[in-house]
Amino acid sequence: MSFFARPHYVSAETSFINALKVANPELEAQQREGRELLWDKRIVAEDRDQAKAARVAQKPYVYQTTSDLV
Repeated sequence: MSFFARPHYVSAETSFINALKVANPELEAQQREGRELLWDKRIVAEDRDQAKAARVAQKPYVYQTTSDLV
């Protein structure tokens, strides 16, 4: 065993989360559903290709206007 290991220590946050999961067994499923709504999106190839084709190239120095070239 390592000198720095603390095998029996459980932080207050970890014990709170474990107690919350025991009290609400459906919590993880609800979290997965929420993640699917915001992050896990299916990408449609046509939409991706349209977005890539519609992209406008950025100028090397974005703050320079065309009137400054005179």
